[in-house]
Amino acid sequence: MILNKKKFNAVVVVEGKDDTIRLKQFFPGIETVETNGSAVSDEVLAELKKLSQSREIIVFTDPDFNGERIRRIVTKAVPTAKQAFITRKEGEPQKRGNSLGVEHASKEALERALGDLHEVEETKSDLTFPRYRELGLAAGSGSKHLREKVGAVLSIGYGNAKTFYQRLNTFGIGYTELKHAVEEAKND
Repeated sequence: MILNKKKFNAVVVVEGKDDTIRLKQFFPGIETVETNGSAVSDEVLAELKKLSQSREIIVFTDPDFNGERIRRIVTKAVPTAKQAFITRKEGEPQKRGNSLGVEHASKEALERALGDLHEVEETKSDLTFPRYRELGLAAGSGSKHLREKVGAVLSIGYGNAKTFYQRLNTFGIGYTELKHAVEEAKND
């Protein structure tokens, strides 16, 4: 469980001040760097690169297109950054018209996401695209829904077929682990 700065030496990359406010509500000592939108300035990237020399960097963006774009940009600049994910359902706003985001997640969802971090694996996964497709995660009816459920089981968020496949390989999730996750998702 993440309690304060002493037990949580990471800097969390979020999209904006509402995300910071939400995280500080439950984790008062947490430190964040806000990207302030999907453009991610060179100054923010330089700050993160410098911080990564002495601190752990965690990318924790919204489960939407812009969040994924920010995640890719930051991870490219800081390849050692760890990744935290909430599901689309966990990021749904209470008020109609608001956008999906970390700022809407419950304390439990935030604790789970920050407690179950993923990092880029140097070893390659044994997962191939044909095996991925065989499991029903691409090019089939219901594949989008299945990817959402499997993403929740593995705590790696949602992605379209190509993005999700790349994420599985990036995190070193192999065929056997994925097959078990698919079975669990289907039985849920």
